[in-house]
Amino acid sequence: MSSDSAPVFAVPAGFAADPGKLASVKERLSAAGVEYLFSTYVDVHGVPKAKVNPLASLEKMAKGSELFTVGAMEGMGLVGPQEDECAAVPDLDTAIVCPWDKRFAYFFGDLYHHGAPYANDSRQILKRQLDRAASMGLKFNLGIEPEFYVLREDPETGKLVPLPERRYLGTCPAYDVHQSLGSMDFLDPMVKYMNELGWGVFSFDQEGGHGQYEFDFDYADALTTSDRLTFLRLMAKEVATSIGAIASFMPKPFATDFRSGCHYNMSLASLETGENLFAVEPGSNPYAERHGIPLSKMAFHFVAGILRHASSITAVSSPTYNSYQGFIAQGDMPDVSWAPVLVAFGKNNRSAMMRLPLNRYCVENRAPDMANNPYLTAALHLAAGLDGIEEQLDPGEPVNDNIYAKSRRELKAAGIRFLPPTLLHALDAFEDDPFIDGVFGEMKGIYLAQKRREWEQAFYTIHDLQLERQFTRL
Repeated sequence: MSSDSAPVFAVPAGFAADPGKLASVKERLSAAGVEYLFSTYVDVHGVPKAKVNPLASLEKMAKGSELFTVGAMEGMGLVGPQEDECAAVPDLDTAIVCPWDKRFAYFFGDLYHHGAPYANDSRQILKRQLDRAASMGLKFNLGIEPEFYVLREDPETGKLVPLPERRYLGTCPAYDVHQSLGSMDFLDPMVKYMNELGWGVFSFDQEGGHGQYEFDFDYADALTTSDRLTFLRLMAKEVATSIGAIASFMPKPFATDFRSGCHYNMSLASLETGENLFAVEPGSNPYAERHGIPLSKMAFHFVAGILRHASSITAVSSPTYNSYQGFIAQGDMPDVSWAPVLVAFGKNNRSAMMRLPLNRYCVENRAPDMANNPYLTAALHLAAGLDGIEEQLDPGEPVNDNIYAKSRRELKAAGIRFLPPTLLHALDAFEDDPFIDGVFGEMKGIYLAQKRREWEQAFYTIHDLQLERQFTRL
C-alpha cells in the first residue's frame, strides 16, 4: 500500500521532519551512493520490518507515508481487517549506510497510530521508561555481550556443523586461537563493519560452544544499544549468508553445547554531568562496606528491584520455549554451562543471575539470551531498577561461592529462588506481576497471548526422539 501523504489518523496533523536535517541526511546518503531506504520497526521478537523506499522518496517517508497492517504480524496488536494502519516514521538521527551493501541505508523508526506514538511499539515502550529516568535526572546506559552460533552445511552429510573446518576435539573450544583463525571469513568483516559504524569493538572470540562467537563493543545509552543489537543480528545474517553459512540466534540449539547468552551490563548516569552514579560514593556506603563490593547505594537498590521481579522479567529476556532448555547448570555436557539458574547476586559469581563485576561500575544480568527483544528487555530492567531506587529496596546478602554445588534444601534455607524452569512458569509470573502492567500497558495481554501460544505449540508437539525412546518401551 502506498500514498502521497500520510492520512491524519496515522501521524499528528502537520507532522513534518526538520527540513534542514532532512536535506543534510539526504545529501550525505546520496554522496555515499545510497539508492534505497529502510524505515524500520521491530515485531514482538525484535526482528526488523520495513518497506523499501528509493532515496528520492525520503521526504515522503519522513512524513510517515509508509503504512503497515501490524495486526498481520505476531504479537503487535491491532488484529483484524477493520483496524487502522500504523505509520513507520524514521528517526533521522539514526541513519546508517549498510556496510555490507552501500546501496541501502537503514533508519531505526517508531510506529504512529491515530496521531500518536503507537503504545505497543517496542521502541516506544522503552522510550517511556527512559523518559521516566530522565524525569529523575538519570540516563540509562547499557552494554551487551551477544553470543550466537554460525554454522555451515556439511557437503557430505547435509547437516549443519560449526563454521571452522578445523575440528576442535576437546570439551570446550572457548578462546581457542586455532578455532578463531579458522573463522575469520566471518569474524573479520563483522568487526570491520561494526567499527565502521562507530561501535568500538574491543574484543571478539570463539566462545564456549563449537562455532559460537561473541563480540564485545562499547556501551551506549540504552536506546542506542538496543538499536545496535537489532542491527547486529541482521548484519550477522547477511555476512554469514555471503560466505555460505547461517547465523543462528536460537538460545540453545544443541543439547550438548553452550547456550547463547546476551548479558546485560547496566548503569545509571547523571543526565546533567554524565557521571556514572553506580560508582561508589566518596566515603563509601553501608552496602559496599558490608559486602566488599565497590558500588554506590543506588546500584544496590537497582539490583534489588531487578531481583524482586526476576521471574517476570525473564519471560521477556528469555522469551522462547528453547530459552529454558538452556537454563541448566550442566545438562548433557561434561562440564558446567554456567547458565544463571538462581535468583541471586554476587561479586564475580557466574553461578548467580546478577553479577557485580569488580572491574567496572555496572551490574550485569546473565539471564537474557540472544532471542530477546532488546527494547522490551531494557524497558523492564530499567523500570524494575528505578522502582528499587524509589523504594530504597535492599538486595539482601550476596552469594559469592559456587551455588551450583548447594542442594535445594540449602538454597531454600538461604532464601535463594530458582529462575522459572519453563516458559510457562515465566509467563505465569509475568501475568501475576502487577509491575508489568505499568511498563507494558495493553502490550501485556498481547505478549501473553503470543507467548502462551508459542509454548503450547512447542509443548504439545511429539518429537521423533520421544518416539524413538518411548514408542515400544512403555
